[in-house]
Amino acid sequence: MYIGRIVAFGRTPDGKNAAMYRVSSRSFPNRRAVISGDRIAVVPRPGAESDLAKNPYISYNCLRIAGKGEWAVATNGSQTDPIAEKIDAGMNVRDAISLGLLAMDYEKDSLDTPRIVSVIHVSDPVGYLGIIRKDALLVREFALNNGEARYVSTYERNCPCDDNVDTAFNVGCADCAAEYVVSGGVFAGFTNAVTSAAAVAADGKFDFAVKIV
Repeated sequence: MYIGRIVAFGRTPDGKNAAMYRVSSRSFPNRRAVISGDRIAVVPRPGAESDLAKNPYISYNCLRIAGKGEWAVATNGSQTDPIAEKIDAGMNVRDAISLGLLAMDYEKDSLDTPRIVSVIHVSDPVGYLGIIRKDALLVREFALNNGEARYVSTYERNCPCDDNVDTAFNVGCADCAAEYVVSGGVFAGFTNAVTSAAAVAADGKFDFAVKIV
């Protein structure tokens, strides 16, 4: 099944919080995730830079640390930065997601692509999923359970709900999480993976990892 871009959060079996993002694309597969300081960006692969002229939405910060290092924000577009900046300014996470998505709105491309968001704290056992579609703005808080991941995607699974859950989230590190959102558990059944990014809590901070498919 093709469900487009995916954001997810989860908690490892030993209680480490994780945020993940996966690019799945049929039209622009020549992309990679790159770590730069406190954020991860999706950019064209070398030789594919001309794709930016075809679609300005394909390059952006997809994962960023916010709130003095306490929060990880993962998204499928340029909404990453304003949401992180609102959290930095002290706004509560639900409102930061809602206002960031409302301000940016869904992408005005040929598919009216939704914008999606996942946010987790470095230690608190809750996570947030949000989406703005042409017909809705939805933000929801979920409890984090050990060995479980929740997700929302741009297509098909495009509602933050109890059905979008993986109960075999058996990762232990950031590299494992970046791999898992591509080929582990329920995510293995979703097609056209291109690249992924992950942040996993470790010793009061987040470790980053990326994977190129």
